[in-house]
Amino acid sequence: MAAGYRTEYDSMGELQVPEDALWGAQTQRAVQNFPISGTRMPREFIRALGLIKGAAAMANFELGLLGENRAAAIINASRAVSTGGLDGQFPVDVFQTGSGTSSNMNANEVIANLANRECATPVHPNDDVNMGQSSNDVIPSAIQVSAVLVATEKLVPSLLHLAETLDIKSEELEFVVKTGRTHLMDAMPVTFGQELACWSKQIRSNIKRIKSALKRMRKLPLGGSAVGTGINAHPEFGPRATSALERLTAVKFRASANYFEGISSQDSSVELSGQLKTLACSLMKISNDLRLMNSGPLAGFGEIELPALQPGSSIMPGKVNPVIPEAVCMVCAQVIGNDSTITVAGQSGLFQLNVMMPVVAVNLLQSLEIMATASNLLADKAIAGFTVHSDKIQSVLERNPVLVTALNPLIGYDQGAATAKKAYRQGRPIKDVALETTGLPAEELDRLLDPLELTRGGIPGKPEEDENL
Repeated sequence: MAAGYRTEYDSMGELQVPEDALWGAQTQRAVQNFPISGTRMPREFIRALGLIKGAAAMANFELGLLGENRAAAIINASRAVSTGGLDGQFPVDVFQTGSGTSSNMNANEVIANLANRECATPVHPNDDVNMGQSSNDVIPSAIQVSAVLVATEKLVPSLLHLAETLDIKSEELEFVVKTGRTHLMDAMPVTFGQELACWSKQIRSNIKRIKSALKRMRKLPLGGSAVGTGINAHPEFGPRATSALERLTAVKFRASANYFEGISSQDSSVELSGQLKTLACSLMKISNDLRLMNSGPLAGFGEIELPALQPGSSIMPGKVNPVIPEAVCMVCAQVIGNDSTITVAGQSGLFQLNVMMPVVAVNLLQSLEIMATASNLLADKAIAGFTVHSDKIQSVLERNPVLVTALNPLIGYDQGAATAKKAYRQGRPIKDVALETTGLPAEELDRLLDPLELTRGGIPGKPEEDENL
């Protein structure tokens, strides 16, 4: 035996494993077979594996299938895995066997070796730690558990924070009127309050979509074993294990009503990823609006000034760029790309098993994590601190010829168009030109063309519609 190594055995024979490694032969084979990316399975996925193995041991103990000493040792070792102190003991590459068998056995071997340190009775990675389970139900369950935990603990709170920050800013700027734009061209006026309230509604709608998808993600195939039939698992194993998971996480996990669905497909993950793609579209829209509103300061829109966070150029002194919205846009591009990967992987449910589960896990968890972080940054380093250039906004607003739209019921579209063109051509306020072309008295024009009054047709305080309709 080479120095620094020990000999381990599996069903294919003996193998040299690093002396201080907690993993065994099956993990070592995977390390040697898949030297592809150097990227390991994410922390939250390993956390979920530890939680599942602990919950499985609890269920098997309750069912009288696992002795008290072995069960306690497995539960303690699983807790050590889930809490994050042993991530270095999970060396398997993301790009591995499509079932994630290597990662499941990695967990089984690490937990068994840890458990054997405190248990007088030998703990076997397959017979004890993996009792009643298969990689085929553990790995999809780990994807779902990890995604639900990241979404509920990180993403949803960060989105609520973003929405609340937008609401505060919307109230602050409730009566600040600006030129609206459609097709990037001048349109009827809106208030900053209305614009930011729209963004807040987008975020809150995304929260509802994500929470809806999480309902399906909480239904786990754990208990379906190899192909969904539950072979070698007690009939009560799935419900008891998910009940134990609920106790461990305070999340209402349930055994799926159809194990075959959760093992053969990744439809729930594809659905959640799709909702994250929708969120990415919303955040990219908001970020690009901020970039345009901030553009300039002289040659752009110049409506707002985002917080100055860092120098914007290595060659142009004094230049400051909208770095947070730019970073958020890149995050959104990554999430949209991740969704494409997850979509392709979701199609790879061949007969009774999806065979691209590790790549689903990595991409889905990355999307959840970076969406959460980006939402907090957008709220705290862009939305909360931007200031409005009121003088420039007012100057542009007064000369906006599209305000003549408010006169259409009195003077008609054609005369309105002629008035708007004359105002634009001469660079004069629309009120002055309308006084010459329409015959309407000045007092009435002041009333009809008041920009703030022209924004009052919306219904920002309308109650939420019944979403069951």
